Amino acid sequence: MAFSSLGLSGPLLQAVREQKYANPYPVQEQAIPAIISGKDILGISKTGSGKTAGYVLPILELFQTRASKGDRYVGALVIVPTRELAIQVNDVFKTFSKHLPQTIKTTAVFGGVSINPQMMAVRFTDVLIATPGRLLDLIENKAVHISRADILVLDEADKMLNLGFKEEMDKILALLPEKRQNILFSATLNNDVNDIQLQLLREPFKIEIIEEKTENSIEQIEQVAYNVPLEKKGPFLRYLIKSENMEQVLVFASAIRSADNIVGKLTKNGIQAAAFHGDLSQSARVENLRKFKNGNLRVLVATDLAARGIDIQGLPFVINFELPRSPKDYVHRIGRTGRAEAQGKAISLLCEDDQHHFKIIQKKMGKKVEIKESADINLQGF
Repeated sequence: MAFSSLGLSGPLLQAVREQKYANPYPVQEQAIPAIISGKDILGISKTGSGKTAGYVLPILELFQTRASKGDRYVGALVIVPTRELAIQVNDVFKTFSKHLPQTIKTTAVFGGVSINPQMMAVRFTDVLIATPGRLLDLIENKAVHISRADILVLDEADKMLNLGFKEEMDKILALLPEKRQNILFSATLNNDVNDIQLQLLREPFKIEIIEEKTENSIEQIEQVAYNVPLEKKGPFLRYLIKSENMEQVLVFASAIRSADNIVGKLTKNGIQAAAFHGDLSQSARVENLRKFKNGNLRVLVATDLAARGIDIQGLPFVINFELPRSPKDYVHRIGRTGRAEAQGKAISLLCEDDQHHFKIIQKKMGKKVEIKESADINLQGF
């Protein structure tokens, strides 16, 4: 099936082609026509399965024929659990809307940064992407109103409820108009998600993308590990980045201090790098991530804060400078590459103390990883 058969207009299809989307993913194939037809949606689909475009494209299609709700009144509300996801979703809206004849204004709002610029930015917004706490702050300040919203999207609903947003969600739902289209996406259908879908959805169109076993879902990721003495890890990392011509690589460290040290050494050796961890201000994290996603930063060095929920389109390389504590975190880390059927490569650097732990990771993952020796590689000059 092609995107052209899903009910999307020419300007949206042009934007899809420019993003080199060949054919729709299963979630998009089902969600796009259903949303355009006005149905409520219950989508069970893992991160990286293409669901964001699955609701962004039909919402943009619908809003081409809908008038603005007026100053400070939004037409569609997308609620997400994290600041990073809010930025990511807003970027997808902007990417696909650039050829539309009618301007559709989208704005992302989230906590951790000053509210004042956001209070100005939300004026005449058609689609608002928001984390629950900041949305309520803006509503309390009368900076935005949601009482005329035609569409509500809950993205990563399971994560939202796990993070304890149920009370905020109840307040938000009470302020929305009774007549609206509801779209709910979640990676799992647990009890909390089931409760909220029963509360929200009216005769929903159900989409369930069955996730293959973990070992199959990472099949498209080429994995390799290198035995590297602890003191040689820094030079070997620089060797890898330069010898493989890595223009975009996500490097994982096990601690904040380690991440900062790696950034310092890379920068000193002429490799553009920045950190992404919890000790940075929210504005610094947002800026570093934006630069990295836009191709203006070669290396992003992250702690496991970044391992979940960040979708970087077409990320080619992930390097584990240090192993994570659990096999599950290892799979989450390497899963930042090879998403939505794209190819990717994950490299792990192992010192002597890592050997036993890496055997456990391979056993839990159900996949054996080729381990190479770094001893024969000349690291002089790196």
